[in-house]
Amino acid sequence: MLKVNNIEVVYNDVILVLKGLSLECEEGKITTLLGANGAGKSTTLKAISGLLRSEEGEVTEGTIEFNGEKINGKDPEDIVRMGIFQCMEGRRVFEDLTTHENLLCGAYTRKDKAGVRRDLDLVYDFFPRLKERRNQLAGYLSGGEQQMLAIGRALMARPKLMLLDEPSLGLAPLLVKEIFSIIQKINEEEKTTILLVEQNANLALKVATYGYIMENGKVVLDGPSEKLRENEDVKEFYLGVGESGHKRSFKNAKHYKRRKRWLS
Repeated sequence: MLKVNNIEVVYNDVILVLKGLSLECEEGKITTLLGANGAGKSTTLKAISGLLRSEEGEVTEGTIEFNGEKINGKDPEDIVRMGIFQCMEGRRVFEDLTTHENLLCGAYTRKDKAGVRRDLDLVYDFFPRLKERRNQLAGYLSGGEQQMLAIGRALMARPKLMLLDEPSLGLAPLLVKEIFSIIQKINEEEKTTILLVEQNANLALKVATYGYIMENGKVVLDGPSEKLRENEDVKEFYLGVGESGHKRSFKNAKHYKRRKRWLS
């Protein structure tokens, strides 16, 4: 469904952030993009959704294709209409609007009123807490509820591809588990393709079919999630378990040395 072909991204005409990055998302599957802070994960999502321009960034080399059509260079609203919707890091809800009004904002490109009503019911089915708080201002929701709202708002756009940027950020472990359970349910029941950026590598690799690991603006390792979870480098530097089985601190790992570029 999605093909990112050897792209480079530059900010402010001078700062090279992505360097020859390539990845693919298979239709109907969850693909995860992992890496340390500053690796370029969020920039990758913004390149796909067309949001780079608002931050003085641009794709200077390579192409991004969605269902065979080149989309880099298109306006963000056109990309949304094509079926791509990004949930930004930090939730970014409209705090002065109610939960219900926030959800309707997700459907602003749609004209099918009956379909919008159906999808509202669907979102409230996925997130019963949002239904309980449908008339409450979004700014007064808890962090977990705001994350649910952000995902629900994305669902209201009926996306073919959903880009999720750090959905577990700042949430308690029990809430993280609940959010990821719902992400899996959305993928399985609605057949929504998902590209997931996540710091919790262990959880991300459990829900995803395929994974990519980034370092310094490029992919250094990729493969099926099960094989990435068994790779000794990934276990040591991203899952926190070395060959001895003891936990290790990521702070002590200055550089991720890969043993293999491709896993098959």
